[in-house]
Amino acid sequence: MKLSIIIIVSFTALMMLVLTAVSCVDDGPVSGPTPTTVEQDKHGNYRIFRGGEPYFIKGAGGTTRLDLLVESGANSIRTWNTRDADRIMDEAHKHGLTVMLGIWLQHERHGFDYDDEEAVARQKAEVREKVLRYRDHPALLAWGLGNEVDLMYTNTRVWHAVEDIARMVKELDPNHLVTTVVAGINEEKARLISEKVPSIDFLSINTYGGLSHLPERVRETGWNRPYVVAEWGPTGHWQVSRTQWDVPIEETSTQKSEVYRSRYHSSIIADTSHCLGSYTFLWGQKQETTPTWYGLFLETGEITEVVDAMHYNWTGEWPEERAPSIVSFTIEGQTAHHNVYLTPGGTYEAIVKGTHPHSVTYDVRWEFLPESTDIRAGGDFEERPETIHGLIIEQDGGNLVFRAPDTPGPYRLFTYLVTDQNRAATANIPFYVREP
Repeated sequence: MKLSIIIIVSFTALMMLVLTAVSCVDDGPVSGPTPTTVEQDKHGNYRIFRGGEPYFIKGAGGTTRLDLLVESGANSIRTWNTRDADRIMDEAHKHGLTVMLGIWLQHERHGFDYDDEEAVARQKAEVREKVLRYRDHPALLAWGLGNEVDLMYTNTRVWHAVEDIARMVKELDPNHLVTTVVAGINEEKARLISEKVPSIDFLSINTYGGLSHLPERVRETGWNRPYVVAEWGPTGHWQVSRTQWDVPIEETSTQKSEVYRSRYHSSIIADTSHCLGSYTFLWGQKQETTPTWYGLFLETGEITEVVDAMHYNWTGEWPEERAPSIVSFTIEGQTAHHNVYLTPGGTYEAIVKGTHPHSVTYDVRWEFLPESTDIRAGGDFEERPETIHGLIIEQDGGNLVFRAPDTPGPYRLFTYLVTDQNRAATANIPFYVREP
């Protein structure tokens, strides 16, 4: 009898060991939520504490290529909604990244009525389900309630709805932070949110060209609580110089790289009292005005030199593999700022000159696109213009001889400098085809 008991106990212990081993190699989350707070020290400086340790957000907006993101020195990602969130959260956790999980709230500019109490209640109920689903995930850092619900809005009752949801989220999940994401900041917006949305732990601000002076601007608005720069990147297409035919002139990837470095150091890490970190945009690729304006990768997957800049921002060192840089780019000796006019069917020459910090060779690619006419607001989906083929007459490295399109109108010539290591630089020149 005693022998039987010993065998049973031993078998039970063995099974416990097997189950423990299996749980250790499970691909999913293996721990619960990490308590996260925002605290202010005796000097008035705000800090995030995650699991009792100081945590400064070095993040990117996007959900792909997380291995490269970690290699570049980041520690967090931001989403705009909960689409595919189970996979994204698990992947982030595997890579040691936290997630500011976006909870999409409807926009007035898309037809949502914040005076409609039933619609507002349904939205709140939907948020409740999402919070209950993800509140215990170990990768969760913060809830991002909405994205730019203030963009082109008129009904300030949206802030009552945001506060009602924020208060509910805090009750359902006391372990994580709650924020709402706004399109820039001004005095009226800061006042409304201060008065009507007290339950958020910090404010999240999307800004582009305005990042240069954001710390001063935040103080001027009267916002004296902590904030995160939830979306930032190149100078926005609404903030740059425009051609005579009224299309925006895009910075080259080299100019963007410089902008990403200078603005990060002068604004984000310089504000040591109120800024809790940032999420750069976009760790991916999208069509928005052009296919290259905001993405840190090309459509074909190459890594732009802006990724190099973020690696430097996050680690203080350049990556081992580097992208080329644009030195100059012209059509008939004219830059993008010269209002380039061409004749239908005429023959012209474009020249791009580049360089590489390690003298690595690169290939030059060219692409002609009609100017995009599907221009939306707030990052809404845009259709990409189709590539125009048959215009290249001759190309030799950085020299291109081409024929202008026969149809009058606005176009762009794109150039891509790509290494064998899939690092790239890019630039484009808008031009207009018209009769002499």
